[in-house]
Amino acid sequence: MIHKFKIDDVCIVIDVNSGAVHVIDDIVYDVLDYYKLKSEEEIQNLLSNKYSVEDIKEAIREIKELEENELLYSKDSYINDTILKNRKPVIKALCLHVAHDCNIRCKYCFASQGDFKGDRSLMSEEIGKKALDFLIENSGNRRNLEVDFFGGEPLMNFEVVKKLVEYGRKREKEANKRFRFTITTNGVLLDDDIIDYINENMYNVVLSIDGRKEVNDKMRCTINGGGTYDIIIPKFKKLVEKRKDKSYFVRGTFTKYNIDFAKDVLHLADLGFKHTSVEPVVAEPGVGYELTEDDLPEIFSQYENLAREIIKREKEGKGFNFFHFMIDLNQGPCVIKRLVGCGAGSEYLAITPEGDIYPCHQFVGNEEFKMGNVNEGIVNKEIGKKFNNAHVYNKEKCSECWAKFYCSGGCHANAYNFNNDIHIPYDLGCEMEKKRIECSLYIKAKLSMDI
Repeated sequence: MIHKFKIDDVCIVIDVNSGAVHVIDDIVYDVLDYYKLKSEEEIQNLLSNKYSVEDIKEAIREIKELEENELLYSKDSYINDTILKNRKPVIKALCLHVAHDCNIRCKYCFASQGDFKGDRSLMSEEIGKKALDFLIENSGNRRNLEVDFFGGEPLMNFEVVKKLVEYGRKREKEANKRFRFTITTNGVLLDDDIIDYINENMYNVVLSIDGRKEVNDKMRCTINGGGTYDIIIPKFKKLVEKRKDKSYFVRGTFTKYNIDFAKDVLHLADLGFKHTSVEPVVAEPGVGYELTEDDLPEIFSQYENLAREIIKREKEGKGFNFFHFMIDLNQGPCVIKRLVGCGAGSEYLAITPEGDIYPCHQFVGNEEFKMGNVNEGIVNKEIGKKFNNAHVYNKEKCSECWAKFYCSGGCHANAYNFNNDIHIPYDLGCEMEKKRIECSLYIKAKLSMDI
């Protein structure tokens, strides 16, 4: 299987199974339309109005050489791989819901503005410690363990966060593990002491902001209805400046109201944030701000415009990272990661303030997906098995898609919310992901061509 595309003057073809990416010229690009369908003589006749016969022959020779070296039209080496059949995953990451409460009211919030469609509550120190113990006990030989302090707004329960970090540092020495703590915050409660603590103790931090002031304040409001932009920008700037070279992301959401979201990404870059992520909203029809298929042409155009600007700024020495354009063509994710994605329900779990266990933060509150509790462990093991088997070869649409080894089957929660089945991907999300992959490869190609 191959996939070819063109952005501006760059023609690219991907060999799906080997992962090889080739920058090609126009004639090879055109020949590939017929290479597997027509004879060499037929291809010459079809393209003789554009290219000479000798050039067409040379293009065909180049394609044949790549094919012989298994760099084009290569066989799928994973489809019958025993690595999937014999896989016994261990839990390596928790999303720790320390607060089912929030001090702002985002209009698109999937978590029902912080309470996950339940009672507003905060995680106790006892439950948090049991969650960390649960992670250690179920992590097998895995040494590096990830814990994201999440909400709602986790800073509303910051004293417990600090106690759990302290407990984690104690337990990791005893168990020969290493915790990597992350916190996701809207920033309203940040002060100098909290900033210093986060920068000292958090491996990564996610700072929530949607972009330009008018865009952010339309959807991310205080309880009283005011905007949050002016409150959080000075705090985010201070945190990032003090953080120096440690990991962080400013993360936003774009909706139909800011379909020109490339401007929001660039706005954040202009404010000095070097690591950004602006995600498409996932919302049910009828809410007004949901994205639809009709929006895709403009969304694709925005991604291409953003890619061009990233290339320009990189050449000017003012580069920044956009999360969805970050592809590692040298190492990349391991085989399992390419096939199963985030590992929700098997390697990654979410824990509520009451200690209930769910496949991931987006399933929290749906009792159908409750797997157990930290007091008793995982009771419903079938849920974990179901998620563990939701890999790209068990999803019909994914198995036939050129992007499967990049997106790894997409988000289980989006699939379930739109199709009531984790095996049927969310189509709109698929189309945007494929465009982001193309733009990522375009950026790589343009920058490498100009070295």
